Amino acid sequence: MSPVLGAELGDPLLRDGSYLWGVPLLIVVLKALIALVICLLSVLLMVWAERKVISDMQDRIGPNRAGPWGLLQTLADGTKLFFKEALFPERADKFVFRLAPYLSTVPAFLTFAVIPLGGTAKIFGHETILQLADPPMGVLFSLAISSVAVYGVMLAGWSSGSKYPLMGSVRASAQMISYEAAMGLSLAAVVLTTGSLSTQSIVAAQAGGRWNLWNLLFVPAIVFAIAGTAELNRPPFDLVEAESELVGGFHTEYSSSRFAMFYLAEFMNTITMSALISTLFLGGPTMPFNLSKLLHFDHVPVLGAAFGGSSPVWLLVKVMALCFTYIWIRGTLPRFRYDQLMDLGWKRLIPASLLWLLILAAREVGTSRISKFINVLIGFLVAAAVAGLLFAAMRVGRRTSEEELAAAASTGDGRRPGRF
Repeated sequence: MSPVLGAELGDPLLRDGSYLWGVPLLIVVLKALIALVICLLSVLLMVWAERKVISDMQDRIGPNRAGPWGLLQTLADGTKLFFKEALFPERADKFVFRLAPYLSTVPAFLTFAVIPLGGTAKIFGHETILQLADPPMGVLFSLAISSVAVYGVMLAGWSSGSKYPLMGSVRASAQMISYEAAMGLSLAAVVLTTGSLSTQSIVAAQAGGRWNLWNLLFVPAIVFAIAGTAELNRPPFDLVEAESELVGGFHTEYSSSRFAMFYLAEFMNTITMSALISTLFLGGPTMPFNLSKLLHFDHVPVLGAAFGGSSPVWLLVKVMALCFTYIWIRGTLPRFRYDQLMDLGWKRLIPASLLWLLILAAREVGTSRISKFINVLIGFLVAAAVAGLLFAAMRVGRRTSEEELAAAASTGDGRRPGRF
């Protein structure tokens, strides 16, 4: 807040720097520390959950030694990494080699700063929002910070002085540039519908169960989720660190704490992306529907504070569901080829998000008759898309069955498939 505005409000504390963004500086520092602790603890739990869930999917046990149910295994692995020897390749650019992990880790934490965690709370007698910062262009801030993260990957591969990490970093920059366009168009659809760039205002516009996911934005939500997965370099888009082709990717030459920082950034980005999807399309910390009257939260103050209105509990539930979806995808889908990855970004996601943005823009500025026609058109497009997906799935299933029959017939043993 500017000194002039502070003078207009008649508050002398605003002129001597004791306030930041209209909030006491002590509360800002406290919220920053709480956000940092939340991020670090969530990364520890995310790594444990990913290893445990995928092991269950593959009929394995997973981590079960360090702590109850293996909960301390991630902490043990991180501690071990910090005490390992930090290696420097002979041909590496020492300064850029050291700088690159920070350029990947810091943006992951900065994006979390604009995520609304809940409504308002009183801290030291001062009422403040449960959010580190709510800039008027919070959506653009998150998009810009996610674009900065590619510099860490690119510089890590280039500064290593090795060819394979350089190939991985070039793949990363091409992949992120390709999917940033689709992500930006999806964000534009959200801004067009809600009329604000502030994440707090976007959440407020979805109160009462009016999620952007249902408000004719399910196509941008799907596009944003796919593009976000590609931005995170998670399977099936993990060509940046494809071990079979690049020996490990852009961080092949890293070890010790610097490798741990890349590992931390990858999982922190997954959590931040899940929180961002929840904020933009799933109402953030707001309750899914008006459950306060249904469950009589008003008569029980503790339940009303924990679950009513805008609560961090709802955001936690949504983020956990999305993180489980990311883990499920990792344990299920195979990796794309590079040409398939580029085709999906440029030939599928960008045209689909651009077409949907134009339809939404026409609906917003059109008359009631035009809006009704566009609603019918959207319904037709959705029905056609669902029918196309079902038809494609049936064709794939039929082709797979024919290939299995052909493979069984080519064995030459004269037995029918399934008989012994």
